[in-house]
Amino acid sequence: MRIARAARDGAAFWGVVDADGATIRPIAGAFAEWAPALTRDCDPGVLRFAGEAVPLDPAGLLAPIERSARVMIAGVNYSKHLVEFGVAPPSQPFAFLKAYRALIGPYDEIRFPPLTNELDHEVELVAVIGAEQVDRNDPLASVLGYTIGNDVSSRDLQRSGPKGVGMDLLAAKSQDATTPVGPWIVTRDEFPAGSPSLAMRLTVNGETRQAASSGDMTWGVDALIDFIDERTRFDCGDILFTGSPEGVGQGTGKFLKSGDVLETSIDKIGTLRNVIGPRG
Repeated sequence: MRIARAARDGAAFWGVVDADGATIRPIAGAFAEWAPALTRDCDPGVLRFAGEAVPLDPAGLLAPIERSARVMIAGVNYSKHLVEFGVAPPSQPFAFLKAYRALIGPYDEIRFPPLTNELDHEVELVAVIGAEQVDRNDPLASVLGYTIGNDVSSRDLQRSGPKGVGMDLLAAKSQDATTPVGPWIVTRDEFPAGSPSLAMRLTVNGETRQAASSGDMTWGVDALIDFIDERTRFDCGDILFTGSPEGVGQGTGKFLKSGDVLETSIDKIGTLRNVIGPRG
């Protein structure tokens, strides 16, 4: 089942997208009212609807997360990606928060922040938490489903942290309107049990820049959820970026430019299509 967040007549709503992606049927109630039951049972019968299906306008799709939810980012989670940064393999997962204002919809224009000269791309599998509380004995049971993210980063700003303090991840990862997410959540019952192993690909103007599998993660989705939840509890509706594979501009020297067209795809989920806007 595909669940999307969309806007119609100026109002945001959640809905179930049909198999052809042509229509969306609005779900009645807030995300926190129906998501826990759907996460627990993976049964569409738990949903109530607020009317019949309506045409799906791709331009109206929003990032599948409520403004009150948190955006968690796991980094350095693919071994070949570590080589691009010259970083030794860490002994445990590495995670941080991204600002909600960084998120945009799956087909929105990506803002080119004026402070950076090294805008970079990162295809990532994103897990959506649907349970009210994570069961650490079975972390994946808390996952409603999976979506796609492109963790667009300002690499020069990332390296600009004070000497001896570390990376400036706020400046690098939370610039306004830079991070597309979507196009929808595919519920976890659509995937085999365990941490997903899905083909991931990112192209820039048709040229493949990243191609790997989410099965290459150092720590699977279950391990990431357990690690983060032990430090700050997940709430229903939070999303988790799970890391990006090799092929980013930091390693290749190919950074993004205004006008570039990015297509970010993950097998069995879909594709984001975004254009880099003018600097500013």
